[in-house]
Amino acid sequence: MAIVVIGAVFVDIKGFPQDLYLPTGRNAGSVEFVHGGVGRNVAEDIANVELRPTFVSLVDESAQGEEVLRKLCSHKVNTDYIRAVPNGMGMWLAVFDQTGDLAGSISQRPDLDRIRDILDEKGDEIISAADSVVVEADMGKRIVKKTLDLAEKYGKPVYGVVANMGIATERRDLLQRMDCFVCNQAEAGILFVTDYSKASPEELCADLPARLESANIPSIVVTMGSRGAVYASRSGEVGFYPAEHVKVRDTTGAGDAFCAGVAIGLTYHKSMREAVEIGTRLAASVIKVSENVCPRFRPRELGLDIDVEEDS
Repeated sequence: MAIVVIGAVFVDIKGFPQDLYLPTGRNAGSVEFVHGGVGRNVAEDIANVELRPTFVSLVDESAQGEEVLRKLCSHKVNTDYIRAVPNGMGMWLAVFDQTGDLAGSISQRPDLDRIRDILDEKGDEIISAADSVVVEADMGKRIVKKTLDLAEKYGKPVYGVVANMGIATERRDLLQRMDCFVCNQAEAGILFVTDYSKASPEELCADLPARLESANIPSIVVTMGSRGAVYASRSGEVGFYPAEHVKVRDTTGAGDAFCAGVAIGLTYHKSMREAVEIGTRLAASVIKVSENVCPRFRPRELGLDIDVEEDS
C-alpha cells in the first residue's frame, strides 16, 4: 500500500546572484539544474519520509528522462507507471534575488495527455492498491476526472495540489470531489474570487468556512508564506499553524513539500492541524537548500506510527 501521486516532471534551471540582484542588469552568480515539477517533487518528498510512493507520470525519451527515473528509483519511488514519450517533461527557467525569493520565471509545460492512457490501461491496478491519491488539479480535465472516478470506485481519498490556479478554477466541479485542496493565499483568492492579499490568518480563519460551504468544497489548506498556514473544512475544523522561521536559500518546492506533508498526515489518520504541522516541517526543511525536495525523515520523527519498510 502506498500514496499514489499523479502529476508532471519538470527540469528546473535556477539562477542565484552573488550579491544584490539587479532586474535589468547583468548579475554574476550560479546556475543550477534541478529535477522539479509539482507531482515529481511531491512524490520524492513522500519517498524521503520512507513511505515508498507510486508516481504516475511521463518523462522525455532522452538521457535527461533516464536520469529523472534513476533518481526517483534511488529514492524508492515506484516508477512502474512512468512512460517515456516525446515532450514528456516540462522546463522551468527561474531567477532568484539575494533573499531567495523568485524574481522572474518562464515555464514550458509538457504534453501530459498520455497519462490518461496509463490510467485507462492500469488505473484499476494502481488506485485499488493505494492508501490515497495526490493529483495535480490543473492537468488535463480528462486525466483529473479519470483519477477521481477511480478513487471513488475504490473508496480512496484524493488530495489536490496546483501548479496553475487559473486552469484549476475551471474545474470547480472536480475540486468538489477532492477530500482536501492545498493552495497558497493568492491562489485561494483566485479560487473564491476575492482579495486575500492583505488578509490576516485570523481573517482567513473567519472567512474560509463559509466559502467552502458555498463552493461545496470539503476542505482546504491555504499557505501564507512566512506567516504559516490556515486550514478549514466543511465539518467545522478550522485553525492556523505558524511557519518555522529559518534562513531562506530558495523557496522553490516548499509548497510541494508542504502538500506532501499534509497528504501524508491526512492519509495516516492525523487531524488537519497535525497534518499541517507535518507539512510545515517539511516545507521549512526545503527552503534552507537549493534542492526542490526535503531531506530524509523517518515517519516517527513526524509523529507517524508507521514502521519503515526496510530494504531486503
